[in-house]
Amino acid sequence: MNNIAVIGAGTMGNGIAHTFAQFGFNVQLIDVSQAALDRGLATISKNLDRMVAKEKISEDYKTTTLNNIRTYTSIKEGVQYASLVVEAATENIDLKLKIFKELDEVCPEDTILATNTSSISITQIAAVTSRPQQVIGMHFMNPVPIMKLVEIIRGYNTSDQVNDFIVDLTKQINKVPVEVNDYPGFVANRILMPMINESIETLYNGVAGVKEIDTVMKLGMAHPMGPLQLADFIGLDVCLSILNVMYEGFKNPKYAPCPLLVNMVTAGKLGVKSGEGFYDYSESRKAENVAKMFS
Repeated sequence: MNNIAVIGAGTMGNGIAHTFAQFGFNVQLIDVSQAALDRGLATISKNLDRMVAKEKISEDYKTTTLNNIRTYTSIKEGVQYASLVVEAATENIDLKLKIFKELDEVCPEDTILATNTSSISITQIAAVTSRPQQVIGMHFMNPVPIMKLVEIIRGYNTSDQVNDFIVDLTKQINKVPVEVNDYPGFVANRILMPMINESIETLYNGVAGVKEIDTVMKLGMAHPMGPLQLADFIGLDVCLSILNVMYEGFKNPKYAPCPLLVNMVTAGKLGVKSGEGFYDYSESRKAENVAKMFS
């Protein structure tokens, strides 16, 4: 288990690649876009620079970590020697099923296929492959190099051997594996997303403003950031996607996304990545200025 392929060079993908490379694994980072791969590597380099500046790692350690990563725009080429593939593409069921069908066709027979999905059924993803016993969920938290938790989700057919192996591997990269069952949203998002959605409902109903809601949760509940700021950080489109998965999975109206969230995503107000969500990020990536529509 020395070659780890990571599908997707976005926020989660480059963080996962960074983490495995930092612990000495050979990483094949794969994305259809060379520009995305370049941005991903730049992000990894920048994050390693921060660690060097804080004297957590040496310059040589940074260089070694970067040298452990190779980039590919072809899945077939990138996974040919992979013992484990971690898919970290957009939270879209059709895309994930397409990727796993291809992985099943081009990966070596003994390759374990993991998904970083934060809400979609592992059993459903595994069902499009001929190796459902080798499919598992590894839900990393953002930012991956810093956050300790990894939710480990086994599908209906995931073998004990694969589950135990992934739990052990997670510990090798200095993360804390927590095993949960395969239900929509798992544990993290089944609890987090309704809280975020209710915060948006609270704003939508005029109970309080953006900063007021976030301040109550930070000072009253000791959360490191407020739920509206966190939604912006995650991406409002991602929040909407996860809520839709849970709503469809449970058919329970408590998971129905707030109309305000739906409208914001439709309007392209996605949070930090689009420059505006509940806060305005045109001048700073910090949640300092409330977006004009809420001020």
